Amino acid sequence: MQKTVFKISKMDCPSEENLIKMKLSDIDGIKQLDFNLEERILTLYHNADANVISNSIKELKLNETLISSEETDTIITESTRNQSKLLWTVLIINFAFFIIEMSTGIISKSMGLVADSLDMLADSFVYGLSLIAVGGTVLKKKRIAKYAGYFQITLAIIGIVEVIRRFLGYEALPVFSTMIIVSIFALIANGICLYLLQKSKSQEAHMRASMIFTSNDIIINLGVIAAGVLVNWLHSGIPDLIIGIIVFGLVIQGAFRILKLSK
Repeated sequence: MQKTVFKISKMDCPSEENLIKMKLSDIDGIKQLDFNLEERILTLYHNADANVISNSIKELKLNETLISSEETDTIITESTRNQSKLLWTVLIINFAFFIIEMSTGIISKSMGLVADSLDMLADSFVYGLSLIAVGGTVLKKKRIAKYAGYFQITLAIIGIVEVIRRFLGYEALPVFSTMIIVSIFALIANGICLYLLQKSKSQEAHMRASMIFTSNDIIINLGVIAAGVLVNWLHSGIPDLIIGIIVFGLVIQGAFRILKLSK
């Protein structure tokens, strides 16, 4: 049995964790993956070639560094617990808030909420792909990953075009109160998802759960809340457009990561 440890700088939320799980699902001989999101550390127990594992992780471009790879006497018991219920729970929460934020974003004319809704949709895709990976074939997983990635990129590009149009035009100010209230509820929803994932991970890997505020999703929620405050304070829609363009960029970045799974 080999124990290999990676430092993965861009692994800071469950989305990256699930992308890594799906990427490595094609490799035989991996017995256990232990994730520490707070420290951005991935520990693998495996019989597979460490170079094959390292190359697969490298394809995701998450800024990985191999810390160590050595033999271990640790005995890994194969886990038979089905995590589908957990994945379905976080998928439903994320998709529900995609609908809520998209609809309220359109009504309140907030590009920040619209962009954040796409980030929720991106997470829903990741959890959905994880479910497919549990019960489906590798070919099916890769096909769905390709469709999901291109769909996200299309929506994000449309959003960026709309941000540019609003920046050049004379749109009414977004409703700052809606931005703040909906983002607070989204913040709570993301906190619940992270708590559930961390609780499950700690039971499996027996390690300290990562802190909620290391998540990109929560940082984005706080960004939209701050933009709402600035919209009211400055009487300008520029803060909303700025947070919108930032989040659309993050969505596109996440979409390219998902597309790498289809190759």
